[in-house]
Amino acid sequence: MRKKIFALLLLCTTLMAGAKVKLPALMGDNMVLQQQADARLWGWAAAGATVRVTTSWDGQTRACQADSEGRWLLTVKTPAASYAPYEITFDDGEPVTLRNVLVGEVWLASGQSNMEMPLRGFGGCCVKEGVDEIIRAADHPNVRVFTVPLNMSHELLYDCKGSWQVPSVHTAAGFSATAWFFATSLEKALRVPVGIVVSAFGGTRVESWLSREVLQGYPDVQLEREAIDAYEPAYMRPMLMYNAMQVPVRNYTFKGIIWYQGEGNVGAHQTYAQRLADMVRLWRDDFRLGDIPFYFAEIAPYAYDGDPDGLQGAYLREAQFRAQSLIPNSAMVSTNDLVEPYEVFNIHPRNKQAVGRRLSYLALNLTYGLKQINCFGPRYQSWTAKGNEAWVKFDQLQMGICRNYDLRGFEVAGEDHVFYPADHVWHHWQTGEMVISSEKVAKPAAVRYCFRNFQPGTMIGGNELPAVPFRTDNWE
Repeated sequence: MRKKIFALLLLCTTLMAGAKVKLPALMGDNMVLQQQADARLWGWAAAGATVRVTTSWDGQTRACQADSEGRWLLTVKTPAASYAPYEITFDDGEPVTLRNVLVGEVWLASGQSNMEMPLRGFGGCCVKEGVDEIIRAADHPNVRVFTVPLNMSHELLYDCKGSWQVPSVHTAAGFSATAWFFATSLEKALRVPVGIVVSAFGGTRVESWLSREVLQGYPDVQLEREAIDAYEPAYMRPMLMYNAMQVPVRNYTFKGIIWYQGEGNVGAHQTYAQRLADMVRLWRDDFRLGDIPFYFAEIAPYAYDGDPDGLQGAYLREAQFRAQSLIPNSAMVSTNDLVEPYEVFNIHPRNKQAVGRRLSYLALNLTYGLKQINCFGPRYQSWTAKGNEAWVKFDQLQMGICRNYDLRGFEVAGEDHVFYPADHVWHHWQTGEMVISSEKVAKPAAVRYCFRNFQPGTMIGGNELPAVPFRTDNWE
């Protein structure tokens, strides 16, 4: 009997020793690795097994040993970007080879439904030129997309489902529209392959993307399982998307992050900026890549609570703008002009092309040094009352004010705190100031621009980028 047991154990040990190495879903055929980096590769094997990794771009073999739970990780030095397809072989006794691997620029795209929204659109919400973009997707074979499936978990998950997709009319319909337009813009400008990992879940709050350790410091968040499960709708639950959709990607080597979220936190603007900064700090710690770029989109105009003139959306946008000062190496693009009047009750506006491209302008200018690509619209700097006029200064005017007539969106108030639409707005081109007045306000005490739930404006600067909504007061 003892001999049989020993033989069985020996057989199991032999099988384990020869078991094929297991790779996470993120490491597969068609993937893109970050160029000129120490790119992390990882997976699972038999406990204590030696895993050898051979990369075709240099022919070198590197080795590491799986720990007592079978986990292993090593780094490989990647070459400069090119369109040459490579292979990577993993061998712990039985080889596994990944094919059609490219080396280029790799970004993570995350957030809620406006990042998740695919090129085919959502029911009742189309993407501008989405079908045409699906048809021509095959023109970009060197842009690769990995979409993390929607998931929630109370426990940390170290893998997910999914695979790297090569663009075609068959695959592109499910690609995040914002992420796709960001990636194709980068590829056109940089002339290198681009990989985009999309991990976005509609309706989520920023708290959904934070770890238990961070959330424990928030007095308004309860982390008992029953308390988390009591959140309705389920997509607003804290921590669960971090566990299920962020943890599986945190070993991958990224150049930067793009983010489109905030609608889920409308009504909680007092805490949003700091919690977004906490999230970025957590993710950067997870990635162990330093302060990689974090570029994000302002939430679009929308009639929250059915009220176009309400202020809750404006307060959240203000918090987003403030977050830039709390997050190193970050920047925000405005979406104020990217809605149609009929989209007042549509939280998923159709123009994702411009959102993705504006995010790419930030990356191209600030990350890749292409300074000729203007990436900021006018931003409020200061103001002065002169008689019945408000003179408002802006920064980020490298290209000046590119629309200096029919300027809509400004409001002015006196000491009674009652705001009236400006009936006279003109551009003092010698100083770059906007001069604003209302016949109903004899002495201005405050100025606002597009500071309502749904109030698109018409003031634009270089590269057709809009002025960022603002207010000069702190009245509630």
